[in-house]
Amino acid sequence: MNTELSLQSQGKESPVFDKRAGSIMISRMDRKRILIFVSIAYAISVAVAIAIFFTGGLLSTHGIKATPLANGLLSLSMFAPAVANLVSRGITGEGSSNLLLRPNVRRGWPFYIAALFLPALAILAGGAIYYLLFPSKFDPSTTFAREELDKIAIGGATNPWLFLMVQTACGIAYSLVNIHLMLGEEFGWRAYLQQKLMPLGPRKAVLLVGAIWAVWHWPSIFLGKNYLSGYWGEPVVGPLLYVWCLLPASVIYGWLTLRSGSVWPAAIAHGVNNACCGLVLWFLRGPLDVTALVLIGPTAGGIIGSLGWFLVAMPIFLIPGALAPTASEPVDVVRSRVQVV
Repeated sequence: MNTELSLQSQGKESPVFDKRAGSIMISRMDRKRILIFVSIAYAISVAVAIAIFFTGGLLSTHGIKATPLANGLLSLSMFAPAVANLVSRGITGEGSSNLLLRPNVRRGWPFYIAALFLPALAILAGGAIYYLLFPSKFDPSTTFAREELDKIAIGGATNPWLFLMVQTACGIAYSLVNIHLMLGEEFGWRAYLQQKLMPLGPRKAVLLVGAIWAVWHWPSIFLGKNYLSGYWGEPVVGPLLYVWCLLPASVIYGWLTLRSGSVWPAAIAHGVNNACCGLVLWFLRGPLDVTALVLIGPTAGGIIGSLGWFLVAMPIFLIPGALAPTASEPVDVVRSRVQVV
């Protein structure tokens, strides 16, 4: 029996198998859903950037200007992918299937552990590579950390290494407390868009999600987020470099979602990354050069600082079957594997 025709007879549009290309193509309906989703997410991102620009922007003469309004708008924009997910479902009549919101802790607990530690490992590995290549930039006395500690400590500075460990623990805890912000993004990118792109194959899907996800950040990057201002190649190099840097993160977050069958591990990993991304800066020796700092490293936004993420992501990406969904695949993913017989 023709399985695809059987699915269509049940009122479900299945992806089309391209015999000439030997691959499965995304269905017309899912292409429409992808277009609606991306349009809504991007529109919100642009609107937020415009609002920030006309209310003072993000930058001052001393770097990022953390005004409450700008921070609030940036936090709200993190829910844009989630809004796009829900609105796309409503417009196209998709309903609430395959939301990937069930935690699946009993089956997916190893991936929750991975979500807590892999981002920190990737960040530290990238920092280590940077300091090995530029040993003159490594400050084992953590002068920068001491200076920051002097600003906030009561009764004098304490051990900076203890301070760093506390900062790491607080960062991870902070990521869990604010997981709703990360879920705002991951509920869109991994729980919706990635599923729709799976007919292309999991490797292509996670990379394409990474590129779309990175471009979604461009409006705020043009305002100075992540790469500040005054760097070499501004304003083109920063946004393009950000695409490069988010590709391995998309591989890891995609893997966590596919293997656990839930979006929660990806949200946790996203939070840990956001909370710990600046830890490697505590070891940086001044004077600080904006171009070297934001484009090279040691943070993961630089070309060398990002190599830690690639070290962690490459085995996941290259090992056959590592990005295969779990046995309990969502219906859409199962349909994407159907071929005309």
